[in-house]
Amino acid sequence: MKKLTIAIDGYSSCGKSTLAKALAKELNYIFVDTGAMYRGVSLYAIENELILDGQIAENVLISRLPEIDLSFEFNEKEQRPELLLNGKNVEHKIRTLEVSQVVSQVAKISEVRSFLVDKQRKMGETGGVVMDGRDIGSVVFPNAELKLFVTAAPEIRADRRFKELQAKGEDVNLEDVAANLKERDELDTSRKESPLIQTDDAIVLDNSNLTPDGQLELVLKWVGRIQNGHVVYE
Repeated sequence: MKKLTIAIDGYSSCGKSTLAKALAKELNYIFVDTGAMYRGVSLYAIENELILDGQIAENVLISRLPEIDLSFEFNEKEQRPELLLNGKNVEHKIRTLEVSQVVSQVAKISEVRSFLVDKQRKMGETGGVVMDGRDIGSVVFPNAELKLFVTAAPEIRADRRFKELQAKGEDVNLEDVAANLKERDELDTSRKESPLIQTDDAIVLDNSNLTPDGQLELVLKWVGRIQNGHVVYE
């Protein structure tokens, strides 16, 4: 069967990565979490004191991009890829609320986006890849055979993110999480450089009332139809 390039875009905490990971595993494709890559750059900025009172030292960060090495390693126990920042596993660190509060600001910087888009294209240039993020179908892989735009109701997304952070031991409340998601949505959709958009050829997948297994089953049907030359979606 033909190996496809699958681009999954959508809002924060709508289940893009959950779907992408499961889909890649089912198809034996490579999964690339582009959001983790932006979080990795954000963590680098935090740990190197390039963010003060919410303001990013953009010029300094841009000048130090060549110092940032991002890669993924597969965690056999968890059955998932995890991000390495300069050779160190930072998967837990990049998922904190502290990083979430600055990642959309970091992602607005055009030089950061160009830096990471180049890496992402190289990761997926041979096909057989599932990549999720904010601009995968519009910028990174505009010719992807399958483009999905994943969304869910804001209150459902906030509850999912809240429970995820709680499970990791984060001291957070639901109101702060909801406010952070709203702010990130506004930043992601309004930035000048590669804003979050739904491309005309993307399939909208609202998973507000779908289980992870349910959405995976649906998308696998779409993949099978594309591989067989039949691209009518239900």
